[in-house]
Amino acid sequence: MATEPITEEKKDEKNSPKDNLVESKHSVKIGGKEIKYTVTTGTMILKEEITDKDVEVEKPRAQIFFIAYTKDGVKDKTKRPVTFSFNGGPGSSSVWLHMGVLGPRRVVLTDEGELPPPPFKLTDNQYSILDDTDLVFIDPMGTGYSRPVEGEKAKEWHGFKKDIESVGDFIRLYVTRYHRWLSPKFLAGESYGTTRAAGLSGYLQERHGMYLNGLMLISAVLDFTTIDFHLNNELPYVLFLPGYAATAWYHGKLNLKTSLNAFLKEVEEFAGGEYATALFKGDALLPEDRASIVEKLSRYTGLSQDFIERTNLRITDQHFFKELLRERGLTVGRLDSRLLGMDRSGVTATAEYDPLLTTVLGPYTAAFHNYIRAELNFESDLPYEILSEKVAVNWTYSQFENQYLNVAETLRQAMTYNKYLKVFVANGYYDLGTPYFATEYTFNHLNLDRSLRGNIRMSYYDAGHMMYIHMPSLKAMKTDLTQFIKDAI
Repeated sequence: MATEPITEEKKDEKNSPKDNLVESKHSVKIGGKEIKYTVTTGTMILKEEITDKDVEVEKPRAQIFFIAYTKDGVKDKTKRPVTFSFNGGPGSSSVWLHMGVLGPRRVVLTDEGELPPPPFKLTDNQYSILDDTDLVFIDPMGTGYSRPVEGEKAKEWHGFKKDIESVGDFIRLYVTRYHRWLSPKFLAGESYGTTRAAGLSGYLQERHGMYLNGLMLISAVLDFTTIDFHLNNELPYVLFLPGYAATAWYHGKLNLKTSLNAFLKEVEEFAGGEYATALFKGDALLPEDRASIVEKLSRYTGLSQDFIERTNLRITDQHFFKELLRERGLTVGRLDSRLLGMDRSGVTATAEYDPLLTTVLGPYTAAFHNYIRAELNFESDLPYEILSEKVAVNWTYSQFENQYLNVAETLRQAMTYNKYLKVFVANGYYDLGTPYFATEYTFNHLNLDRSLRGNIRMSYYDAGHMMYIHMPSLKAMKTDLTQFIKDAI
């Protein structure tokens, strides 16, 4: 039975905010076996040590919302892993990994990951990893129900450094209160959540002495040099090209008989060879060599040679989304280029919207709001910030002024200091937000000692950024994650 939900924040005699937690009991079948589990839902108060009149005191700063799933009947917690999960944005709650792939309840889309007709549905997730690990889903400050306590300003947490510290400090607090210091520990992040996870791998080691067993990085971006299109940065043009090619292949824009994998190997070789060399030469590129590059870019991307000439051989992601299927009056998605959009105007340079976001937002929003009250018995009248534009707009990267955000070196150091740290990376071929070739480039440039390179495992799926909305990819991902967890411990 669930405990009575607490709908108002409790305070002690000094008006100090208190934790607001609800427990409930559930079960799910995974792999044909019933898993009984307890869900702890609510907010924990995050405090910081400050000096007040020359005295060190703990000051409540934030209310961090989380949902924790723990398997019942576990006698020895040192044998039971625990995984802390979050999404990205910045400004995203943890709902996507929670109710798309990892948790015991899953939002229902079509098998291909397209929008079903409303009203939407929630179902048991037989591909959850709850049979392999306990799960703690964390909403960073300003997302979900996470808020500053009275008198504090949320924008203080809306930046790279403070975000890492607050999520890391919450993990330490949870591990301490729930006696998980001797449990195997994992982090699972998606998109900017992979940036956070890599940053946390260093922060948890250095600040709290917490060594991890593994990171699960879904649609990873550790080095923003690889994805930021700017006049003085040629790298993304090279690294997005195989993703463009995969998209053109998927939508039938290429007259090819080869498999996708064989085709992509050819494109990757061209991108890292002739094409990269051509961009390096710039205006010194000979006319005949330029003509050859234009012809090959057209053949690989499905774009016209005239359009490629007008881009000066440099195809930005935003222009590609609009141009590939312009004659059909359609756009392709950024986060899942399998999905199609329909713009009001066919003559604009960029697409109006990303069809992945419009596909998932309605079903996940409806499912979560019903789930949190009807099944987990947690009540709050605050808006649950699934995607907070306020957080995204106010986000600061002040530590990386005059340079690109890059946490790849943090991850290299963490893997070097803890030689047992394993990393799993999930890539979608049709992800044009964090393209797989850009991720490969980042990991190929970690400068990790050769003895540790086997600690990194890459998997690829025939879908996009949220590859788990595609049922065949979800099934494959369950197998891959289960094997990774077992190997990492």
